[in-house]
Amino acid sequence: MSKFMSSKYGNLVPYTPGEQPKNMQYIKLNTNESPFGPSFKAIEAAYEEAKKLQLYSDPDCTELVKAFCDVYGVGRDEVMFTNGSDEILNFAFMAYCDDKTSAIFPKTTYGFYPVFAELNHVPYKEIELNEDFSINIEDYFNAGGTIFIANPNAPTGIALPVEDIRRILDNNPDNIVVVDEAYVDFGTESCVPLIREYSNLMVTQTFSKSRSLAGARLGFGIAQAELINDMNTIKYSTNPYNVNRMTMAAGVGVLADEEYTKENCRKIIENREYTVSEMKRLGFVLTDSKANFIFAMHPAYGGAKLQAELKKRGILIRHFSKPELDEYNRITIGTREQMEALIKTIEEIFAEEGIK
Repeated sequence: MSKFMSSKYGNLVPYTPGEQPKNMQYIKLNTNESPFGPSFKAIEAAYEEAKKLQLYSDPDCTELVKAFCDVYGVGRDEVMFTNGSDEILNFAFMAYCDDKTSAIFPKTTYGFYPVFAELNHVPYKEIELNEDFSINIEDYFNAGGTIFIANPNAPTGIALPVEDIRRILDNNPDNIVVVDEAYVDFGTESCVPLIREYSNLMVTQTFSKSRSLAGARLGFGIAQAELINDMNTIKYSTNPYNVNRMTMAAGVGVLADEEYTKENCRKIIENREYTVSEMKRLGFVLTDSKANFIFAMHPAYGGAKLQAELKKRGILIRHFSKPELDEYNRITIGTREQMEALIKTIEEIFAEEGIK
């Protein structure tokens, strides 16, 4: 930190993104990207829009909002688009947390939540998970602050049923509940329909995972119009042109090709179940993930050691050094060929170590 940096950021520990290698070809299973390229409709739309990059993008995302509402069945004043879902999550911390209203989220969850809290100088409370990494929903009843729940959770992949989210909402009528559904398309039910019933619910999602646009940075929030208006107040006070022309066009193209998205999700779910079965055969213990990744540990082989050994052999997975997570690794689900290569490589490592 330079001597010019404001002291208000003196304790800020930035989020650490997954490794993005630049000098070697890896099987990349560490950052929860889709193994499948974007829809050709998205590529073609982005290409055409690239010809207009001398012009600012539409701050209202008019065509994208229209296409989205046709697919999701929500009103145009009930959705807003952002530069990835991280941006709308940050907007929510800005709008609904302050020195009187703390942020509340699990201790083991998406690593950006405490960063956003620190960045915006708001107090926050981290709630321990159960021993099996599940969320005890009663811990969030009458919480007295703005609640952030990743569902499915990260990095565990464990999902709460919609009825549990409903109970959290019922028991926090005077506070906002933000449900972060970055991985919802891989096997759990969305809370979007609940916005009709709850004025304190905001659902966030992303085009990064199931819609293969991680590099385009496109996220969105869905809520009743009053909350979306709050988000737009923050957006238009920071960066009105937060979604660029090419990304906006790619989003429209993706929404015009929903069958492609659904088929990719089906393949990822199928590959996840294959990988879970094979890793259990090798002695791994796994959570019940409903995301595009699995969370696994082996009683006889440490998580950090496995991550390092796989990297030597050209496969990247994600390890977290927190004590409660240290034995586990998060492994993104790729193509069937990639997952077969992972299993084969682990078998080779175990054979060399004499692990049966």
